[in-house]
Amino acid sequence: MGQSHEAPGARVKGRGWDGRNPTPKAGRNLPAATVVGLGMLLGVLGGLLFLPLAFVAMVTVFAVFGVWEIFRALEAAGTRQPIVPVMTGTLAMPVAAYFGGLESLLFAMLLSSVAVLLWRSVESAAGSARSIFAGVFTLAWVPFLISFAVLPLHSAGGVTPLGFWPDGVVPPGAWQIATLLLLVVSNDTFGYLVGASMGKHPMAPKISPKKTWEGFAGSIAGAVLIGVLAALFVLGKPWWVGMVLAVGMVAAATAGDLAESMIKRELGVKDMSSILPGHGGVMDRLDSIVFASPVAVVLFSAVAGA
Repeated sequence: MGQSHEAPGARVKGRGWDGRNPTPKAGRNLPAATVVGLGMLLGVLGGLLFLPLAFVAMVTVFAVFGVWEIFRALEAAGTRQPIVPVMTGTLAMPVAAYFGGLESLLFAMLLSSVAVLLWRSVESAAGSARSIFAGVFTLAWVPFLISFAVLPLHSAGGVTPLGFWPDGVVPPGAWQIATLLLLVVSNDTFGYLVGASMGKHPMAPKISPKKTWEGFAGSIAGAVLIGVLAALFVLGKPWWVGMVLAVGMVAAATAGDLAESMIKRELGVKDMSSILPGHGGVMDRLDSIVFASPVAVVLFSAVAGA
């Protein structure tokens, strides 16, 4: 969930990104963004903590919308990827991660990439290399990376129920994912608040002029606060574990946000779509999650013995 840290000169005062439509200072419809953001967070957490397969279904739906947005943006730029094998792989990867773990996820990614190659090989040779690269890149960027957010559920005592968690006991893996989501949301929220009010020094003006170092500092401070509380009261870990997780999540989330900004700038679009009021497209919300998920899996494994 990407930050929006406004730097001076990034927008015309009182106007939108194109200088015509009135927008808030940081370029968001804040009430709509808040309602939509809280709704998504509560829905995802509800599924995660009470009905795990519903969480997997939501992850899959988000991935499908994200892939479709990328497909449309690339098509508008003149690159048409083979959408059938790409979308099939997108549907398969979160399910493979949930029921089969990392090995199944890697196999699904490999099989999907081969399917893209074979599918495109029966079509005309014109633009085939670019089309294949776009398909494999999309598979790796969205469904593969976001499926890491499902992996802790598979490793949660080897239990992957189709209904509610057995005996109503939420396993540690689910709490790990909840912590990941809270840290990414706190990264976005605190970065937005500090960046919109105090942001003066752009982080990467050629890629995303709204990102500021002040907003980044706010993201770290807010995430560390949430991370320490989550480590103590949610994960049952020492306080320093929360700091490690927070810094790692902020670094990964910021990298994901900047990566998507670079791609959007290359494609000449402001948002991937306008499906989420106040947020833009689904990929404008997933950009941080897709990078943070594999980093979270690695960090949780590293601090497992703490």
